[in-house]
Amino acid sequence: MLAWASAQIHCQFHASENRVALPAQGNKQDVQAESETVLIPSRGERGQCVLDTPPKILFCDLRLDPGESKTYSYSEVVPIDGPPSFRGQAVKYVYKLTIGCQRVNSPIKLLRVPFRVLVLQGMPEPPFPQDEEVCPSNPFLEEEEVSRRDSRPLERALDMLMVTTSRRYPHMFNITNMRGKVAKFCIFKTVYRLGEDIIGTFNFSEGDIPCLQYSVSLQSEEEIQQQYQRRPGQTPSVTGHGRHLESCLHTAFSHFSLPIPLNVTPGFSRDIVTLRWRLHFEFVTAREPMEPPTVLQNQSEVTVWAGAEHVDVDTFSWNLPIKVLPTNPALASYVSQFTGTNTITI
Repeated sequence: MLAWASAQIHCQFHASENRVALPAQGNKQDVQAESETVLIPSRGERGQCVLDTPPKILFCDLRLDPGESKTYSYSEVVPIDGPPSFRGQAVKYVYKLTIGCQRVNSPIKLLRVPFRVLVLQGMPEPPFPQDEEVCPSNPFLEEEEVSRRDSRPLERALDMLMVTTSRRYPHMFNITNMRGKVAKFCIFKTVYRLGEDIIGTFNFSEGDIPCLQYSVSLQSEEEIQQQYQRRPGQTPSVTGHGRHLESCLHTAFSHFSLPIPLNVTPGFSRDIVTLRWRLHFEFVTAREPMEPPTVLQNQSEVTVWAGAEHVDVDTFSWNLPIKVLPTNPALASYVSQFTGTNTITI
């Protein structure tokens, strides 16, 4: 005998006490929370519940004979104003589907299934939502129309992603230091989707200063809003997600390709934290001109050129902000291609 079962979605927020100063909360105590017969999805969870959906009852007063089984389906719309799934150094947002079930005269048992949420910020609302109600409908295709109506927000989001990330035109940058021009850098766009490759090219032939080595890193920057910082002037947390390193002495042209992982969180901004993305460049340049090795045309002997044992160098860095947007959820799910089964013991 099972008294009831229900399902509910909630988002749990957790902040590091060393980096985030949250406002003090009053000691609000719910009398019902002390009872084991009341469903509280976030019971025993760390942090605060910042979003939850109304619970939906799956069944009531279910009697099962030995060997008998029943199947129930559940669907819910994730609130559009919620944060994305994020596990940063200072802040975490974790979504979970909580299923509660209770036997008669027994405490509630909870099953929590984590899942990932991608948020596309800045997507406009449909201009005429009432059109869906006044347009003629086919009563024989009701299920098909409902599924098509549910997919329209996803279609609009994917269309917006394609239009925004498909715009390509060369962005040219002159890279210089205090001694002169080092190279010209070209990148064809600064807005990307998860899973895309970031490709850039260098032209060192136009430089006045020889470049010995360069590196490009894909980094995310997690910044706590000023009013929530634990210490004044607190520096953002930087996380690396890929690096390209190359030696380029006497090289006229070079390029790099950095893939954006599918399991990272796109850029977003909330009242407590902001996540930004950037390309971090580091250059090692020589202080004096370095002549390339010369090889005579009619020389028959093998020429061996050895690098200099000591070179006076300068180093400098540069950050190029970029935007990282979500991708199709079907592509993002390729990170974990397996069917999960979760069980709860009553």
